[in-house]
Amino acid sequence: MDLPRSALSRRTLLAAGAASAVVPALTGAASPGAARTAGTSARAAAAADATDVYETLLARSEQLITGGDFDPADPDFATALAALDSSATGFWNQLDRSAGRTTLWAEYTPVTDPGMFGQSYTRLRTVATAWATPGTGLSGSAEVADALVSALRFLRETAYNQDKHESGNWWFWEIGAPRALLDSCVLLRTRIPADELTAQLATVERFAPDPDRRTNSPTLAETGANRADKTVIVALHGLLARDPAKVALARDGLSDVRDDGRNSLFQYVTSGDGFYADGSFVQHDAVAYTGSYGVVLLGGAAYLSALLADSPWAISDPQISVMYDAVDRTFSPVIFDGLMMDALRGRAISRERAVDHTDGATAVSNILLLASSAPADRSAGWRATVKGWIQRNRTDPYLGLVGIPQVALAKALLTDRGVVAADRLTGHHVFADMDRVVHRRPGWSLALSLSSKRIAAYEAGNGENLHGWYTGDGMTYLYTGDDLGQFGDGFWPTVDPYRLPGTTVDTGRRADITAGGYHLPENSIAGGAVLDGRYGAAAMELRAQASSLTARKSWFLVDNAVIALGAGITATDGRRVETVVENRNLHASGTAQLLIDGERQPGRQGWSGSFDRARWAHLDGVGGYVFPSSGTSLRALREERTGKWSDLDTGADTAGSTTPVTRRYATLWLDHGLSPTGASYAYVLLPGASPSATASWARSRPVRVVANTATAQVVEVPRDGLTAATFWQAGTAAGLTADGPASVLVRRHGHGVSVAVADPGHSLSTLTVELPFPVRRVTRADSTVSVATGRRPVLTIAVGGSRGHTHTAELG
Repeated sequence: MDLPRSALSRRTLLAAGAASAVVPALTGAASPGAARTAGTSARAAAAADATDVYETLLARSEQLITGGDFDPADPDFATALAALDSSATGFWNQLDRSAGRTTLWAEYTPVTDPGMFGQSYTRLRTVATAWATPGTGLSGSAEVADALVSALRFLRETAYNQDKHESGNWWFWEIGAPRALLDSCVLLRTRIPADELTAQLATVERFAPDPDRRTNSPTLAETGANRADKTVIVALHGLLARDPAKVALARDGLSDVRDDGRNSLFQYVTSGDGFYADGSFVQHDAVAYTGSYGVVLLGGAAYLSALLADSPWAISDPQISVMYDAVDRTFSPVIFDGLMMDALRGRAISRERAVDHTDGATAVSNILLLASSAPADRSAGWRATVKGWIQRNRTDPYLGLVGIPQVALAKALLTDRGVVAADRLTGHHVFADMDRVVHRRPGWSLALSLSSKRIAAYEAGNGENLHGWYTGDGMTYLYTGDDLGQFGDGFWPTVDPYRLPGTTVDTGRRADITAGGYHLPENSIAGGAVLDGRYGAAAMELRAQASSLTARKSWFLVDNAVIALGAGITATDGRRVETVVENRNLHASGTAQLLIDGERQPGRQGWSGSFDRARWAHLDGVGGYVFPSSGTSLRALREERTGKWSDLDTGADTAGSTTPVTRRYATLWLDHGLSPTGASYAYVLLPGASPSATASWARSRPVRVVANTATAQVVEVPRDGLTAATFWQAGTAAGLTADGPASVLVRRHGHGVSVAVADPGHSLSTLTVELPFPVRRVTRADSTVSVATGRRPVLTIAVGGSRGHTHTAELG
């Protein structure tokens, strides 16, 4: 399958170039709540009569690239300034400035290849940024400025001009190259001859004339992140050309005025690309992409909001509130102390230069940028959240990851005593429209990566994510405040890709994923229900790719535990099948102690053990693992694994290095044997638990597994009065009865009974659930829920069209 609406390498825009939409607004950005009405725009237009509005906004754009006025001697800027200076000086020293050159950098040959000229523009932007930034070795140099103008002319004449026709990856032609080119033109605008600027803008007009259509496929409307990228390109083009219609076209592209809002970025979608009301974000039609394309979309909208504020083209669409809501619904739940959860980053997990903390820093920067022009009540909450993220992450400090403009805004935030850092977000989040579940507690968070015939198990292509086979098969990502480097410290090139935590896998060897596109599995059931924003029941029917393996997997998420159940595990291929409880990155020299049933296990690398009747285990620094089924056959392994980022990513401008990376791992798994029939498992994760607490939990069993079959999987938590269930088909378990596949949570408490139900298969029109105890009245119920009270009350839920979302009722 070809990559739908593929957009390669926008990380070269976001990370390599300081001019991206991640930078914060500085002087001249809108005050909170400004620029929201036609009246405001009219006043701004009148004020502009006395000034040059184009130069005002171009100067603002330059500030967004360089950081504007800052003290180069300020030690808080030292890392960002040194990084820019080092990169730019290296590129400058290697730049071919000879008269007979055929390329700008030897490694970017032939320069006519879109990947080569695309990356050449990115390097020129970096050099131009250093030239325009005080404190670098290239700052203000006439020689550098003249060489940059000459290099831009060379690329136009040789590789990228209005007479060329697109080849290779469209993204370089329509987004990557024009954005880097225009940023360079903004910085060099006083040095570029007028006729040369006109010629450069003619090239941009050829390949990115508007935000609405794909130039190489004019019937294809741009959506999501690609549309956001193009609005910025068109706006910069309009400012440089002093073309008011072009700037208006950029602004209107955010709202898709051309097509009556059909592809507006300020709307909730119910299918395809964009933001969903439940907080989901999808790109490429079927990939959960909050942490990559979603961040780009947020950045583009935030950039234009700040750039155009208080101008004749200020964004006045009231539906921009959808973008504001997305900060709270879409992004905040999937950022943990500044890290972007990998379950939401798609094929970007294979990019060596864009790991969870760097993509997280980009998201944080975009939120701060949007806060600069958002209403005060919105921006105040975001700033408190961001302050908490920045202060808690000492593993990969934010100030060491971002550029000068971001440092300036973050420093102002951190020194603002009026902003109190927010605590970690807690709660349970079901993103039913993208098959993701996130459970957040004060000390830890867990993300579940599911998939179905609606949402891809993985995406690959353009040489990226070559080993992503099992990342969407129920992988569990456990984040703890004590180990923020778990997934960002060499995890992906070194982890055993056949033993990802939470997955049940056929251990047969597989070839690299070289075909572009994504894989949609055959199952319908993937998702779950949430009760009181606190408890969760999640499920996924596994139908493995390239194997006969099938399984029914459930996760029940409560205050201090994650209960994982599997049933109906069946395969006929003659290969071993395993369920992976844990595969923890112990980093380069980790020696975390492993206990099994209280016995300390060897710490040497290469050790393995088999435990036929394991009851509990504990891994120092992570937590406990309990096996409630008698006779659990547990396997354990310590190993030192070596891999290379190039094993995962060979992309044109994302290729990983060939330098070996070595990390240590502690792995726990359950062996189901060769070609199992109807096998099952049960285990409990206790993040942060001590050995004694884990042993106590194993003895007292505060959570009871009531059913674990291919019909129903049910647990009870007596302390909380909670029963949580997955029904795979019509049946009865723990006194509950459902007439079809369902996720059900029932909690009895002092005020009555709370019920939450979802259709994780997105396929039913109605569901009925019968409770095993009397109910006399309905206190509150969603409009989709009707209740027949009595000794055995029956809830009838109209789930048709609800796309797996939760329906709730309060009973008495």
